[in-house]
Amino acid sequence: MTTIELKKTPGGPAQPPPRRPAWRAGLVIAAALLLAAVLAGHRLVPNVHGIGSVLDTIAPLFGLAVPVLAVAALLARSGRALLAVLLPAIIWAALFGRALLPPPGGDVQLRVVTQNLYADNPDPQTTVRALAEGGPDLIALQEAAGGTIETVAEQLAKTYPHHAVRSTVGLLSKYPIVDVAGVDTGLEWTRALRALVNTPQGEVAVYVVHLGSARINDTATRDHTIDMLAQAVRADEAQRVLVLGDLNTAATDRAIAPLSALLSDAQAEAGWGWGFTWPSSLPVMRPDHVLYRGLTATQAGVLRTPGTDHRAVTSGFAF
Repeated sequence: MTTIELKKTPGGPAQPPPRRPAWRAGLVIAAALLLAAVLAGHRLVPNVHGIGSVLDTIAPLFGLAVPVLAVAALLARSGRALLAVLLPAIIWAALFGRALLPPPGGDVQLRVVTQNLYADNPDPQTTVRALAEGGPDLIALQEAAGGTIETVAEQLAKTYPHHAVRSTVGLLSKYPIVDVAGVDTGLEWTRALRALVNTPQGEVAVYVVHLGSARINDTATRDHTIDMLAQAVRADEAQRVLVLGDLNTAATDRAIAPLSALLSDAQAEAGWGWGFTWPSSLPVMRPDHVLYRGLTATQAGVLRTPGTDHRAVTSGFAF
């Protein structure tokens, strides 16, 4: 038989202790289980109308719900609810927690930066000068209006005497560029280039790329440009390869798999956090990347620059 202890109040009859509303704990438990299922299974969602890509892209942000649910469990004074919240926390940590570990560090022999300049940038020259202040050896630029790259190349010629341009993408280099070619990514116009850069430590094949845009209901063009770029990189016989640019694809998006199978991600290997770059005012995703092979990434990060809607991506490498 269950015994309920009654509390006596001065001048009144004994009262039972207040009950904790069970439905509050139930809601927290249900939300925690749903979050765990979404985290564990978001890759299983078909990429119909781009929904799968969207879920992949924002999946790291689902971790923000964990502390909210933990607070709700504490307010509900439910140990079971708090235990339920541990499940999505563990899954999130297993999937994305590596980004919060301290980066390994190391010597930097080649420093690069890549920036989407933004087509409506009122002063792209100021944006590029801000990039140059960090002293990178290579500056990769995308979405540059006509003549922009040639203009900044002339302005920065003392520091960056070599440059290459194809349509709206370009490369400024401290070191000689011995070969330049456009790269077909399946778009109607060339929006990628390959430059062979002769650094003091040896040659590096550098791709500067702006892949096709992706929409919630249309990722086909973007996906095709990824496949085309992957074909070019796969066929490239250079020992050292860098891919710099706006890939319009998050590192967590399943669509990037053809490139991930060939190249490493500098931010994942040598950065801290997820390095979100867009939109620049409050970035929640990372379409901009530095991918590589044949080198060792020792530094990676992001840089906010004026006039553009993307933050820049910086990386350092050892040979």
